[in-house]
Amino acid sequence: MREVQPRSLGQLLILGMVLFYAAALLLAPILSIVTRTLEAGLQPVIETLSHPNVLHALQITFFLSFGAVVINTVFGVITAWVMVRQRFRGRRLVNLLIDIPFVFSPVIAGYTLIVLFGRGGWLSPPLFPIVFALPGILLAKTFVSLPFVTREVGPVLASLDQETEQAAYTIGASQWTTFWRIVFPNIWPGILYGIVLTLARALGEFGAVAVVGGGIEGRTETATMFVFRALNDRNEIGAYSMSLLLGLVAVVVLMLMRQLRRNIVREQKGHVNHAG
Repeated sequence: MREVQPRSLGQLLILGMVLFYAAALLLAPILSIVTRTLEAGLQPVIETLSHPNVLHALQITFFLSFGAVVINTVFGVITAWVMVRQRFRGRRLVNLLIDIPFVFSPVIAGYTLIVLFGRGGWLSPPLFPIVFALPGILLAKTFVSLPFVTREVGPVLASLDQETEQAAYTIGASQWTTFWRIVFPNIWPGILYGIVLTLARALGEFGAVAVVGGGIEGRTETATMFVFRALNDRNEIGAYSMSLLLGLVAVVVLMLMRQLRRNIVREQKGHVNHAG
């Protein structure tokens, strides 16, 4: 699509509306958080973020988020493969269920986990607790970030020409070897992009984690739960400091997403030029 410089009054008005929208909803909150966090200097921020409970909240946030990424990456690729390469009864239902986390309220998701895995629940484990414990938080983060890898890998997998795979089979390659040598290098950009989206969603989750984890300070309190508690305790510097840190992480994730998208587009153009 050819880019057009805004010249008419209508085009300038639309541009102004977009800039105002971005400034009001994105730039202003970011500048407010940065200003309020640093108005007393860096020392209070450092002291806040080095507190043992804060460090613990950050540790379980990143650790469990990476755990959700690993789970959803493995099963996301498998699910994408099944949905693209296989036809079976109930396929449309499964395809619909994959998108449930997009429309399911995180609070309801957390409550559902309590019903399933809480005391007296249908799937209550006899040996170790899940609800109000770290396994419950892991399940919550995994649920809310479930669709991303599948939805990113699926279209890439569907666009692949299967003739190369069939040729590999004819010369004696196993399905596993064919996947790693031929399919995996082609779907790798989609997997990476899905991983970044999954990580971003898992890191920022609040509702489901708050319900199923309980936000127990020093035990199941995540970074987002710390912000919520700090606001209730009138601990503004704590809330602002953690919010700023999470915001910086979000910016890094956004930069990774943009770079991955550029790489994917560049590779697609390279394949098209090579084919031409």
